[in-house]
Amino acid sequence: MDPCPFVRLTVGNLALKVPVASKPARSVVHPSSSPCFCKIKFKKLPVQTAVVPFIQPDNQFPDGQVQSTAATFHLSKFDLDKLAGKSLFASKPCLKISIYSGRRGTTCGVDSGRLLGKVSVPLDLAGTETRATVFHNGWISVGKESKDSCAQFHLNVKAEPDPRFVFQFDGEPECSPQVFQIQGNIRQPVFTCKFSFRTGDRAQRSRSLPTESSISRGWLSSFGSERERPGKERKGWSITVHDLSGSPVAAASMVTPFVASPGSDRVSRSNPGSWLILRPGDGTWKPWGRLEAWRERGGSDGLGYRFELIPDTNGGMSAAGIVLAESALNMNKGGKFVIDLGGSSNGRSTPANPTSPACSPRSSGDYGYGLWPYCVYRGFVMGASVEGEGKCSKPRVEVSVQHVNCTEDAAAFVALAAAIDLSMDACRLFSQKLRKELCQPSDLVA
Repeated sequence: MDPCPFVRLTVGNLALKVPVASKPARSVVHPSSSPCFCKIKFKKLPVQTAVVPFIQPDNQFPDGQVQSTAATFHLSKFDLDKLAGKSLFASKPCLKISIYSGRRGTTCGVDSGRLLGKVSVPLDLAGTETRATVFHNGWISVGKESKDSCAQFHLNVKAEPDPRFVFQFDGEPECSPQVFQIQGNIRQPVFTCKFSFRTGDRAQRSRSLPTESSISRGWLSSFGSERERPGKERKGWSITVHDLSGSPVAAASMVTPFVASPGSDRVSRSNPGSWLILRPGDGTWKPWGRLEAWRERGGSDGLGYRFELIPDTNGGMSAAGIVLAESALNMNKGGKFVIDLGGSSNGRSTPANPTSPACSPRSSGDYGYGLWPYCVYRGFVMGASVEGEGKCSKPRVEVSVQHVNCTEDAAAFVALAAAIDLSMDACRLFSQKLRKELCQPSDLVA
């Protein structure tokens, strides 16, 4: 499998240094009384916001300090070619940063912070898909130059290659589509998906699935509930990813039904539905990750989700997962499900503890769990497009090359993308009907 070139543009190590003035100007802020933040913009990508810490005027920014990421922008080959195709007489693309004093937020639609100044860093992105480039690392003046009141802003701006495997579903997951790998204009089939229902101890399944006796019932009962629940519910959905030989290489199984909360027709955050993302090994399915999903209340009306990696417990039934992503998607417009442990990733997914250890299975025979927690995910892990409810969805999945060492690695992320897409349907209001592919035969008869 050949990856697609991507570039990761990061902005980090922010700091603001304001000299003590004999006659303080109005534009000068005092670090003890005024917090600061900045807005970071690059081309037409979403603006990102970050806190800017103060340091004492006589201090130098420590070179040995751990690099802290304030913003991250992801550029595809198409984006890079578009920038390179600009007129020779056009100015270079610039990263623009506006620095504000005061707290973030708006009042009556107007930004509450007071603008201190702006900085601009020109970027020459040619060749960055193959080599890392630092565009700026150090201090830059902010505002008007003067002896007493010129503030100094520290930042690090760099671009580095971030190649990814790109996969595209050829149809909606519930329609059992093929999955293609995309490389430029080339589309090559690599997986097939099989959607089915699992009800109680029986399953409607494809002939290439492992037999029911080979599936550890302990895992299913440990991580979810299959018992009958009163009221409205959606349960038993399962999607299995097969390689081109027909062998199952990953699966997503709904282990906790999506149930309407009492007196409501929606799945609540307090009682979410959940999926297990599974990988085959030793004649059975082994849990790799767990996805919980619910429908947010309020004006946002979003699909809330939480994904955590499950460490190997050597056969034990209890495993404390490590959260890799927790955020929400707009139910109407959809969005992008992202696992990114190196920054804000356009603000869509920032784990509660970015330093949490996590590791990916490494091969069919050795899942790498024995190294836990010494192997870790770093930087961008995966992203998957999700359409809004009621819209035709053919998920596009991007997976970082550094987290794929075998077919099963890629298939696990494809199964996760299918699960988050299907969760959009599972969390539809129960007053709305689902398409026939998502309804069990007994429901269609009724």
